[in-house]
Amino acid sequence: MKYRSYYKRKKMVMMPLTFAKSGEENVIKKIGGKEETRRFLESLGFVAGGVVTIVSEVGGNLIVNVKDSRIAIGKDMASRIMV
Repeated sequence: MKYRSYYKRKKMVMMPLTFAKSGEENVIKKIGGKEETRRFLESLGFVAGGVVTIVSEVGGNLIVNVKDSRIAIGKDMASRIMV
């Protein structure tokens, strides 16, 4: 029983997309920021439950694959996407 109760109490660990490793698939857990920022990211395909993969990173700015598209996003936008 201790085993099961541990997983019931365990909290979901989230980190900003900027901390994720290149090439790994990450599931989007939450989009932060103002309402217009969240809507903008949603229009690009960044939705909770979606999968995002970092293709490359230069100076904190990212090129990512999301919904079979490559998108370039700045460090400030990427920090609002929690995986």
